[in-house]
Amino acid sequence: MLTDIQIAQQNKMAPIEEIAAKLGIGEDGIEKYGSFKAKLSMKKLRELQQKAQEKCGKLILVTAMTPTAAGEGKSTVVIGLGDALRKLGKNAVIALREPSLGPCFGIKGGAAGGGYTQVVPMEDINLHFTGDIHAITAANNLMAALIDNHLQQGNALGIDPRTIFWKRCVDLNDRALRNVIIGLGGRTNGVPRESHFQISVASEIMAVVCLSKSISELKERISRIVIAEDFNKNPVTFGELKCTGAVAALLKDAIRPNLVQTLEKTPAFVHGGPFANIAHGCNSINATLCALATGDYVVTEAGFAADLGAEKFLDIKCRLNALAPSAVVIVATVRAIKMHGGIKKDGLGAENLDALRLGFANVRAHIENIKKFGLPAVVAVNRFTSDTEAELALVKSLAKEAGADAFVSEGWAKGGDGVLDLARAVMEMSETPSDFKPLYPLEMPLKEKIERIAKEMYRAKCVEFDSRALKKIAVIEAQGYKNLPICVAKTQNSISHDKNLLGCPADYAFPVRDVQLYAGAGFVVVFAGDIVDMPGLPKLPSALNIDVDDDGVISGLF
Repeated sequence: MLTDIQIAQQNKMAPIEEIAAKLGIGEDGIEKYGSFKAKLSMKKLRELQQKAQEKCGKLILVTAMTPTAAGEGKSTVVIGLGDALRKLGKNAVIALREPSLGPCFGIKGGAAGGGYTQVVPMEDINLHFTGDIHAITAANNLMAALIDNHLQQGNALGIDPRTIFWKRCVDLNDRALRNVIIGLGGRTNGVPRESHFQISVASEIMAVVCLSKSISELKERISRIVIAEDFNKNPVTFGELKCTGAVAALLKDAIRPNLVQTLEKTPAFVHGGPFANIAHGCNSINATLCALATGDYVVTEAGFAADLGAEKFLDIKCRLNALAPSAVVIVATVRAIKMHGGIKKDGLGAENLDALRLGFANVRAHIENIKKFGLPAVVAVNRFTSDTEAELALVKSLAKEAGADAFVSEGWAKGGDGVLDLARAVMEMSETPSDFKPLYPLEMPLKEKIERIAKEMYRAKCVEFDSRALKKIAVIEAQGYKNLPICVAKTQNSISHDKNLLGCPADYAFPVRDVQLYAGAGFVVVFAGDIVDMPGLPKLPSALNIDVDDDGVISGLF
């Protein structure tokens, strides 16, 4: 059996000009990065943003059940669904996030799909791609250097070094950098203080790039980022350093969407990469708008499960940009459902209907989550070879009882041909206008918004706020940021805050230990449980399997 990377390497890609032409974009509208990747020109980006206001395709959101070690395959379904819609004669376009290097060399692997539903060139997309995340890293760290230089050169703003919120970042899993001491070595080496690193895809700059439509908006958002407090406890914004233009200059290309293709030559915008467990989990608004302007159906994804990525997609991205999905697909697998039903990974190959019934509570919770936004949902059962007909039939029956039809998706093995039934269902479902509404009003106090999410999305009985979190919430509201949406950072491996609570935990206390203001991005990050924004590597990282030969051919990437 061929591996994902072997399948991708055997595929003959179309020149990127041909892919752009499918969207009505001429060669003057793209800037090529080699033969098979391109960025939209700034002029074309503005044209498509305007067009999206006048003519807009149907937006299809793909989310998932709570992930497990058995795998779910959300990106695989996104790509397969886009390919299937094109096979049915529809002008479909895909919008995905860019993969982070952290998971590629860690435990999760890349994010370019799998089997015969992949975006290509797979190796480029999973590694350096067009350099967007590197630019974001450089811009973030330039800000950090400018802040520390301000302290060194007299601290005219009276910044209290103990209150500096801004973290440096790197797009790798490096737990040793979570907490560091900087400025050691004498007077010429800076002001000694405690500092921190986070992974680049969790940085506020990543969020700012993904939520900005233009360079002027990008600069405005960067300017309003709160970096610290002064000695009088007043907020200090980055704009007060008067260096916003320099930071934006590093991001002038990163704000423009990237265009690639699937194995079946479906156009795909792959742009922006915020994690959904510790960030807002959606591709850029520019990529989505460009896809909506050029396609009749736009298939996009939000990271991890509906309690995380989908909630943030709907409460943050859609709300702030007046978007409304026409339909939502919830990806599940028989294997993952059985894991939520208590079966260990080495026992998933055996048929077990009782475990399916028990574990389906997790899928049911996510169906209910989506319906709370007034949106229709359908379940895509990503098929594995070990799935039995009885198991697939039971999942369909349980989904029907929960109020959602379920369709087997075989895109990994068959490409778009394996996703045609799901595509037809999505087309039919999207014909009826949705009744989309956010989960909470923006004018609700921050504490109540957090409680609404915890109780409605996570099934918590109550929320226990650490005293430090409550103090920060009070300060944030006093500074005028009460009306911002919430971005919860918690484990992706459970609906709750505890990765060990599988299925559908309920009636527990949801612990909030910290909050952080992302004034530039326009939301408040809430940290729950033991979640951190700098992941670590596992005992046996994926990096052990990756290699490259003398011809530059990469192996072991997935």
